[in-house]
Amino acid sequence: MIDIEDNEEVKQDPDTEDIENKESAEETEKPEEQETAPEEKPEEDGKSEEEKPDSQDEAPKSKSDKEEKKDEKSGKSSGKKKKEDPKDKEIAELKDRVMRQMAEFDNYRKRTDKEKKQNYDIGASDFIVKILPVLDNFERGLDAISEEERKGSFAQGIEMIYKQLVKVLEDSGVTVIDAVGKPFDPMLHNAVMQKQSDEYESGTIIQEFQKGYKYKDRVIRHSVVVVAE
Repeated sequence: MIDIEDNEEVKQDPDTEDIENKESAEETEKPEEQETAPEEKPEEDGKSEEEKPDSQDEAPKSKSDKEEKKDEKSGKSSGKKKKEDPKDKEIAELKDRVMRQMAEFDNYRKRTDKEKKQNYDIGASDFIVKILPVLDNFERGLDAISEEERKGSFAQGIEMIYKQLVKVLEDSGVTVIDAVGKPFDPMLHNAVMQKQSDEYESGTIIQEFQKGYKYKDRVIRHSVVVVAE
């Protein structure tokens, strides 16, 4: 009997050992899971930290992409402007043409005004030259009248007409060229003879036969004079 019980106890020992092994295995597995759990968290934190700089690195990339898009848009806009250049060139050419035509017309107007003025001055000077002999005759007639006759109404009337004619010519720009007592100037005077003179120096005009006149700045008739030797 004792032997049987001993055998049974021997037989029961492996079962108990299996149970105890299972329990010990379960106990050993639980702390391993508990230990592995905290070990996995830092890995995830590390991954998140590693992912953050990636996102930061991606931010400038996105900015650069936006800049590239802007550059592309600006390139497209510049391309559009280049396409509009022919119209701008045509407008600029038309403006330049109009400005040139306006300048040419202004120059033409100034030139024609100057030519008209010159033609008017030439015509006026020609007409004045024809009147000067009439003025000379008035002067000769007044010189021929004696002092007693000058007091008469006829002589006074002639003198008034002469003064009126002189005033009209002066208002038109006609002036008398000074001669007697002035140095001889071939541009203004026409010398017909020379005389010795104790009163005037050599080359000085001592006598005037005919008055000379200027119309504005142009000599229309030279003075006919006598020059001292």
